[in-house]
Amino acid sequence: MSLSRRDFAVRSALTGAGVAIVGSAGVLATAPGGLSSAAAEPLDAAGNGSGAGNGERGTRGYGPLVPDPDGLLALPAGFAYRVLTRSGETTLETGESTPSNHDGTATFEGPRGSVLLVNNHELKGPRANWKHPVPLTEGLVYDPAASGGCTVVEVAGGAGKGGGRGGHVTEWVGIAGTSTNCAGGRTPWGTWLTCEENTDRAGENGMTKDHGYVFEVDPYDRRANRNPKPLKALGRYDHEAVVVDPKRGHLLLTEDASGPNGLLYRWVPPHGFRHGRGKLRGLADDAGVLQAMKCSDSGGRFVDDLSRATRPGTVYGVDWAEVPERDARETDVRAQFGDGEVTRARKLEGMWWADGGAYVVSSYAREDDSPGAPHDGQVWFYDPRHRTLTLKVLLSVNADPSKDGAFDGPDNITVSPYGGLVIAEDGEGVQHLFGATDDGATYPIARNELNLGTPDDPSYSEFTGVVFSPDGKTLYANIQDPGIMFAITGPWRRQR
Repeated sequence: MSLSRRDFAVRSALTGAGVAIVGSAGVLATAPGGLSSAAAEPLDAAGNGSGAGNGERGTRGYGPLVPDPDGLLALPAGFAYRVLTRSGETTLETGESTPSNHDGTATFEGPRGSVLLVNNHELKGPRANWKHPVPLTEGLVYDPAASGGCTVVEVAGGAGKGGGRGGHVTEWVGIAGTSTNCAGGRTPWGTWLTCEENTDRAGENGMTKDHGYVFEVDPYDRRANRNPKPLKALGRYDHEAVVVDPKRGHLLLTEDASGPNGLLYRWVPPHGFRHGRGKLRGLADDAGVLQAMKCSDSGGRFVDDLSRATRPGTVYGVDWAEVPERDARETDVRAQFGDGEVTRARKLEGMWWADGGAYVVSSYAREDDSPGAPHDGQVWFYDPRHRTLTLKVLLSVNADPSKDGAFDGPDNITVSPYGGLVIAEDGEGVQHLFGATDDGATYPIARNELNLGTPDDPSYSEFTGVVFSPDGKTLYANIQDPGIMFAITGPWRRQR
């Protein structure tokens, strides 16, 4: 059922009014009714809030980032990190190297006070292309030609070396033989949905099976991961992230693709279906309904691309169009829709379920690949109750990414237990973990100091897999290349 103009006006009022862009970041609210008109705090040349770290009312963040003598992570004073895994240096319990190219990550409460982390490895193409692919562990392999997959990292309880939370670290394979495992999502029933951002077919690029699917990985039960089965009901396309609506049972999924730009999808389960461990594996390939998002503005006009929004607080009404052929046997799913049928966006990336809805990232838009205004990042909030999509964060184009200060290219995100969002930067130039508070301030949390280039032409890999421990005391994050997982601890506090 389509939204009428009157229905849309009512629902738009419920989600809050718009506010103006300030500096390089817009305004974020962590609840649908919580938009604020407060201005973002001015940043200095290092990207730090003017009063950050002094504990005074109204300050943001944790203060300036302190350079790391070991050349890995710059953190605020009082914070520390511990390296949990590093490709080429740490090993799995079976003796093979930790796979490279760390990406999306989720945390789970483990036995005896431990923390379990499921970590994607974004490895594309034949195994011979990579020095450290995911090992082909017997019984856990989907396609023996593919190099990607997931590992499970167990960090024992207790204080760890270097200030990082936890003791002994053990790592094992959760799934192997998948391709380009980018992001994914944690389920309410305690598993991880890992997403392939690649649609190679059997016979293409050396693959022996079709790719472009979602797989379920159980961090608690290794037997449940045997004989991996693609969840074909969720479609075959360049998957990025997925979240579960715990009230309605819907799954929301992002697509990172271009030519044409990608879509935001919703999977509606069949009548009477109840989620739970392993239940998705038992579904038929055509179970439920896969749909793509279609937005309209307050005047009822169709919105062709999310880059059309130029102000934080913009609210669109949301309808859903059924996907004609979800396994894309002849035509890519996103290309099955004509003009006026769905709303697209460039680089739909990370998602996180909180506040009764989903935070959704569009990483950037450029003049040559998006029809609207160029930007260096958007974070939207989808409210399923009111069927609205609200722009919470808008990053303007970063004029000089080589300088430390502005942020661009948001990717993986998480909602912080201390308020607002924590965002992994996958942009140009300097790379950060940064926070965005509910009144519009942004602040740095970490800076990647591992230069993969030269002193004259530096190059820094993106951050990925940002997520807090179940108790909220430790922030985990990865540097994708070469593949390093960090545990970050410090004097976290509420960002007011």
